[in-house]
Order: sequence, then structure tokens, then C-alpha cells
Amino acid sequence: MPTLNIVLVEPEIPQNTGNIARTCAATGARLHLVKPLGFKIDDRKLKRAGLDYWHFLDISYYENLTEFFEKNKGPFYYFSTKAQHIHSQIDYPENCYLVFGKETKGLPEKLLYENPDTCVRIPMISEARSLNLSNSVAVGVFEVLRQWNYPNLLEKGELREFHW
Repeated sequence: MPTLNIVLVEPEIPQNTGNIARTCAATGARLHLVKPLGFKIDDRKLKRAGLDYWHFLDISYYENLTEFFEKNKGPFYYFSTKAQHIHSQIDYPENCYLVFGKETKGLPEKLLYENPDTCVRIPMISEARSLNLSNSVAVGVFEVLRQWNYPNLLEKGELREFHW
């Protein structure tokens, strides 16, 4: 079964990370957190945003980007407002990593310069600075899962019996 990996580099807002953790848990994606974090992992805002999905989460922590790259071999796709490629025009291979930067600054520009072919952008109006981080992750996750035909995800729900 393919694994989708979500990487947050120096996330700052616990609610965003909690929402992303819930998205990862609900889709079977692995979450990678690269320090420093702008919050403590036991932050109640983080836990509250993730609700009761924490036991479904596969999560790894790294002291910095160097350690992350030493332990993971990619392929990596860097989400950035500065990228030249549209996220939905990329074919994402199995076991890829979607990499997102911190809320206030995004990813280090050196990383973007070194990897122009795997930097992707979610289209938006020119006046908008960026989407919310947790929304961006959700857009990326579901584009990849759509391309992979939603492996191991429940695709149909059931209505309960309804009485007027």
C-alpha cells in the first residue's frame, strides 16, 4: 500500500497542526514535524484541533531539516506560493512527501531554488498572500489521493433510517 507523507517545517500555530494531524489520521497519511515547533506537543489547542483522532496518527519528529533529509529519501514536493508549477499538474509517485513551510515565512528559499522542478503552487488570486496552512495541506493530500484512486479509504457512506 502506498504511503503519503506530510511534512511540516517549523509549524507555528497549534490549531493548524492539529487540523493537519486530523487530516493525516483520517486519510492514513504519515505526519512528519520538523523542529523548532511554535508550540508544545501537549498544547491543548493542538490536541483539541485533532480531537479524538490522535490514536490513528503515525507521526515522526526531527530536530531540523538536516535530520529530516538524512532519514527520508523522497521524492519530495515543496508547496510554496513562489513555485512555478500547479500542484494538480504533477504526477505524484507512491510514497512521496508533500513539504510545507511555516505559516509566517513558508519554506526556506534556498530549498526552493535547489528544487525548482518539484516546487508546486496552489492557484489563487494575485492579491492573496497565501491559503491557511491546514487548508493547503488538505488540498495537496486530496489531490494526491485522487490520483492514487483513494487507496484504503471508504468512498461511500450510508444514510441512517430517517423518520419524518
